[in-house]
Amino acid sequence: MSSTSSTKKRRGGPLLFLRQVVAELRKVVRPTRTELITYTSVVLVFVLAVMLYVSALDFGFGKLVLWAFGGSD
Repeated sequence: MSSTSSTKKRRGGPLLFLRQVVAELRKVVRPTRTELITYTSVVLVFVLAVMLYVSALDFGFGKLVLWAFGGSD
């Protein structure tokens, strides 16, 4: 059996790629201003909560290490 054109992958070139990119970008649904503010607020609150949690863990483990190894305060 020989390689025929049916087994080769078809290439479209850069223009086909750009047309497909533009077509996909037209399908994008952008959030409204209210949705954007809501999503941003949720992300900021979540990041703040994680920061506080990690800071508390860091502080607690730091105190635990100082207590365990007799560090001075």
